[in-house]
Amino acid sequence: MEAVLIPAIVLGVTGLAMGLFLAFASIKFEVQVDPKIEAIGGILPGANCGGCGFPGCSGYAAAIVEEGVPMSLCAPGGASVAAKIGEIMGASVDVSSEKIVARVLCQGDNTRTTKIYDFEGELQTCAAMTLYAGGDKSCAYSCLGHGDCEKVCPVDAIKVNKRGIAEVDEDKCISCGLCQKACPKSVIAMLPKNKKVTVTCSSKDKGAVAKKACTTACIGCGICAKNCPVDAITVENNLAKIDPAKCISCGICATKCPTKAIVSDIEPRKAEIIEDNCIGCTACARKCPVSAIEGAVKEKHHVITDKCVGCGICFDACKFKAIKMNVV
Repeated sequence: MEAVLIPAIVLGVTGLAMGLFLAFASIKFEVQVDPKIEAIGGILPGANCGGCGFPGCSGYAAAIVEEGVPMSLCAPGGASVAAKIGEIMGASVDVSSEKIVARVLCQGDNTRTTKIYDFEGELQTCAAMTLYAGGDKSCAYSCLGHGDCEKVCPVDAIKVNKRGIAEVDEDKCISCGLCQKACPKSVIAMLPKNKKVTVTCSSKDKGAVAKKACTTACIGCGICAKNCPVDAITVENNLAKIDPAKCISCGICATKCPTKAIVSDIEPRKAEIIEDNCIGCTACARKCPVSAIEGAVKEKHHVITDKCVGCGICFDACKFKAIKMNVV
């Protein structure tokens, strides 16, 4: 009996001693966590996408409190989460409420470009393909369509379609920017969601070369820039670029582009004055970027239809609901 009892007692006492030691050590060497870190971690969305540049939401929360990094880096959380973080930190946060989304600046799918070789390597990725002759498509700047972007997206917002090119579901996009970082061809950009006019080409080749490589390539002709009513377009390195801060989303450039390299998701519209509501305040006329509204102070205004570009700026400026936008 003693042969069984004594080892059991010794084991029990040893276990108790170890337990007491661990309890003492946990108290003695406890790492105090700033309650602000826990509070911020609790309001972050938990996507752990890494778009902020830190290892997950907990890493970002700690960096805000301990390193003083900006409180507006959480793209999935947006302005509302940034404001709550500011309340916890006792500071104001200046952040735009405008949602930023990923867009693929390329239309070079398998119907518009041609394959220049068959890649039979085991590693079928865009990164691997880029290392070998810059890719397998006739356009050296095109989306390769092997899904490097798709693999890193935490919310399945970007997919490679049947035509061999990536496309983004902007409603799902959380603005983390991981797809942009993963793309070895740099054809993904983070742009304001409300800007619906986009140059969907990344080629810097001269016109003839670009057009030969892809049927919808930007050829750097400058027609879009010449027709933009607010000088929002420039042509650099044979490629048109739209300044989102200047663009009024009129879509004129898209209608003028000879290769359809500029895509517009805007329905053609024209403004119309509702005379019964117009008091002649001239706010609409003063805001119109193309001087398409006429009328003296305290008189009914009217729209010069041929000049109206349908941007809707007058509609937003009118406080008396005297303007409506008609789809044409």
